[in-house]
Amino acid sequence: MIEGVNLIKFPKQTKYSSSRRLREMVLVLRKHNVLTSDMTPEKLRLILEDLGPTFVKLGQILSLKPEFLPADYAIELTKLQTQAKPLDFSIIKDCLEKEYNKKIEDVFLDIDDHALGSASIAQVHKATLKTGEKIVIKVQRPGIYEVMAKDIVLLKRAVSILQVFKTSSSILDFNAILDEMWNITKQEMDFMMEAEHIDEFKRLNSEDIFVDCPTVKHELTTARVLVMEYIDGHRIDEISKLKAQGYNVEELGIHLGKNYVKQIIEDGYFHADPHPGNIWIKNGKIIWLDLGMMGRLSSKERDALKKAVYALVQHDTYEMKNSILTLGTVQGKLNHIQLYEDIDNLMNRYSNANFQTLKLSELAHDIITVARRHKLSINPGLSMFARGVVTIESVLKICCPNVNFIDIFASYMRADFKRNFSWKEEFTKFKRDSYLMLQKSMHIPEQLSDILKMTMSGQTKVNLDLTGSEEPLRRLDKMINKLIIGIICSALLLGSSIICTTNMTPQIMEIPILGVLGYLVAVFLSIRLMINIFKEK
Repeated sequence: MIEGVNLIKFPKQTKYSSSRRLREMVLVLRKHNVLTSDMTPEKLRLILEDLGPTFVKLGQILSLKPEFLPADYAIELTKLQTQAKPLDFSIIKDCLEKEYNKKIEDVFLDIDDHALGSASIAQVHKATLKTGEKIVIKVQRPGIYEVMAKDIVLLKRAVSILQVFKTSSSILDFNAILDEMWNITKQEMDFMMEAEHIDEFKRLNSEDIFVDCPTVKHELTTARVLVMEYIDGHRIDEISKLKAQGYNVEELGIHLGKNYVKQIIEDGYFHADPHPGNIWIKNGKIIWLDLGMMGRLSSKERDALKKAVYALVQHDTYEMKNSILTLGTVQGKLNHIQLYEDIDNLMNRYSNANFQTLKLSELAHDIITVARRHKLSINPGLSMFARGVVTIESVLKICCPNVNFIDIFASYMRADFKRNFSWKEEFTKFKRDSYLMLQKSMHIPEQLSDILKMTMSGQTKVNLDLTGSEEPLRRLDKMINKLIIGIICSALLLGSSIICTTNMTPQIMEIPILGVLGYLVAVFLSIRLMINIFKEK
């Protein structure tokens, strides 16, 4: 942090002006010598952390957009830290009493004044209910909504003034990124919504005896205060402590991998940030924490993802192309031939791949890269999936290196295929498709007859799209523009010469001013034309 500038903690009653915030931003940029030194992934991450919670959240969102940032920047931004200096307990106490409209002693038996954790948006304290039950209280930092809202306004103004991203060839609209970030942040700042996430996650994983999450105390939860049961276990990366208590860490890793695959493939509702701090072990169960940001995949996207994996293993380029088109949304004109070639190159890189050697995170990144190249916008759920898989693979590598996530994924995929495959259903589908094909084929003679009649009457129109013709047409357009400028220059020189032989007024040094102006314009256009020609060479 910059000396004398507090970017995280804000006084309760102080109006936080845009001009003051702008000065803080300038100080941060000056501290990191933005104008005098090169930008690196690590430097960008440090700048965002110093700029405060809004920019940390922006970096987290951008890390989910590998179609916008280079891979090394996106990976570095996944390391963004949200820890902040803890607020004084008197501020937390004041917040709680305002939320409950009563003295804190009337609600809780006691509260630990030392924070269990302090992030940019909220702070967590351990407490005890009147019943003696241990709980944790997550309290939103006062004024954080106002500060982040002002940051969003400043960023949007900067984008509209500079017009940097509006003239970019990138398919990504930075204003849309700001809107997405603000929507996600507002959801994270609404603890009632996080409570709903926890309830949904608990319901979807209720049958898994190895997985759980904290229970929400709804009667004490508000939009700014979240009360949950206290988890007194150990983080999954505290290997020595887990082994000392008799846990088989490899077994825990297998259960973790199976559950995460189930979240993705079966539920389509998964933890978007599965780092070790959010995965705890208590009473033999894996406890998922911090469910503020959850990823979602529709059934269509899950099917496309499974088909993409099968297509890769079977080297089916056509099926992979269909999967990528399903996972992305076409923005503008699509070159199908070039897309097919790029996918075929992708398939060749994985020519020796099988379920045992395939890295799902690399596959997801390569698919997103191909989609980016062809201006296919990617659903945020798929970006969260790619990030989540990278994170969970790294967690398993640290905690139990003998457990291979892709092996677990492959086993689940095989089981899913067997579970959903039915010869009876496949035969029924074959009969239905055959009937539809036969029905459509009966209309072919009629359609051909209509085409011939329209052709003979001059009503037929043919839309011809020559793939690869864009560049020659663009060059031809440039040549015509140069020819037109040359003709205009010649006309100006000829016209100016004729005018200069007359006595037309007004004059300068006995030369008609219109003639002089014509010469100047002709010279200017000629110079511009020559510069453009030399640039192209």
